[in-house]
Amino acid sequence: MRDTDVVVVGAGLAGLQAARACVAAGKSVVVLEARDRVGGRTLNEDIGGGNVVEVGGQWAGPTQYRVLEVAAELGVDTFPTYVAGENVVEWRGRLKRYRGTIPPISPAFLLDVQQVQMRLNRMARRIDAEAPWLSPDARALDSQTFATWLDGACKTRGGRTLLEIACQAVWACEPADVSLLHILFYIRAAGSFEELTDSEGGAQERRFVGGSQRISLRMAEQLGDVVRLSTPVRRIAWSDDGVEVEGVTARRVIVAMPPTLTSRIEFDPILPGYRDQLVQRMPQGTVWKCMAVYDEPFWRRDGLSGSGLSDTGPVRVTFDNSPPSGSPGVLLGFLEGDHARRAGRMGAAERRAAVLDVFGRLFGDRARSPERYIEKSWAEEQWTRGCYGCYMTPGGWTSFGSALRAPIGPIHWAGAETATIWNGYMDGALRSGDRAAAEALRSLEAAGAADTRQVPV
Repeated sequence: MRDTDVVVVGAGLAGLQAARACVAAGKSVVVLEARDRVGGRTLNEDIGGGNVVEVGGQWAGPTQYRVLEVAAELGVDTFPTYVAGENVVEWRGRLKRYRGTIPPISPAFLLDVQQVQMRLNRMARRIDAEAPWLSPDARALDSQTFATWLDGACKTRGGRTLLEIACQAVWACEPADVSLLHILFYIRAAGSFEELTDSEGGAQERRFVGGSQRISLRMAEQLGDVVRLSTPVRRIAWSDDGVEVEGVTARRVIVAMPPTLTSRIEFDPILPGYRDQLVQRMPQGTVWKCMAVYDEPFWRRDGLSGSGLSDTGPVRVTFDNSPPSGSPGVLLGFLEGDHARRAGRMGAAERRAAVLDVFGRLFGDRARSPERYIEKSWAEEQWTRGCYGCYMTPGGWTSFGSALRAPIGPIHWAGAETATIWNGYMDGALRSGDRAAAEALRSLEAAGAADTRQVPV
């Protein structure tokens, strides 16, 4: 006797969507979640007055059709990221205001960035999103870091700085950390470099009313008591016949968690070496998400959008993160890559002072004295150990990439990092849940057909 058809490990967007798909197909499901909540790398923070901010993933872009579709189905509305007014840029010690997406810095730097972006988009179109390791010149692309490629591609130091900031902002790592092939795959999965970096028309265009975690909370409500919280999965025993996971027996298991964390589960028997070698090459990014809460968004009255860019840091990019009503006012800044790694070794007071100093330089002295300060480092989270997602180091895709989604016996893999469209985003997480559930359902159907063909002796 089995407890359930499918057991899902992880109650983030990927795991909950996989569970919903299995239930919709008439299968029984149990979801096991280590945390005392659902949502994975999405998490709302109450700031009073019925308002929340997100200390995890929060944005959706116009081509992220799956997350927008699921949110609408669940009654979670969206609203546009605030971009009205002028942006600010701190560049080489000077502060300037500007409108649109192009900061008023050296035209040579901007032309340099433009030609690099065009090259990246052109190269990305040749990448096979389903199997990057089979793309033309995959081995050569995977044998160098993004930093090495930028050394030859960039013509100016200023252009190189802007692209380093973009790498930190999108991948939460340094250009020297990540494979060029991974950069191109990620661009291909999103559609273009600009769709990754832009607010209007890009991945930061919209936010969710009531916070992005509402999507997971609504899905969990639908699933009911099959979602078991505070249940860390430390061991999965498996055979061709099924699995046993923390006392739950099932015919199939969907592991929906960051790939690098799957190596912390004891599998019995152990997984093939190529799978473990893969996840050793997929570290999590490093980011601190920092917010200052004020009684009002005073920068709007000054004609500013809240969007800022700094080549000095340690906060490199900022956003207006106020609720839909516009009150209270919230400034959001990110510490990413090496800046985040250094911040993790600071004390809380020193880190706060460093963040508010950037806010003060960009938006005036009033920004130095918020009513409340909020910060979150997912690298310090026991069940996450980094954010925004995993990235592939050089050689990872071409040597081990085929193991990323391939089922092993009754084990199927989900999570944003396994997506081929909007990899690493909430949209990709939901798509991965759909894909893993479809795989598990097909294997269950095939196993059932095989059983009916057996003739008793």
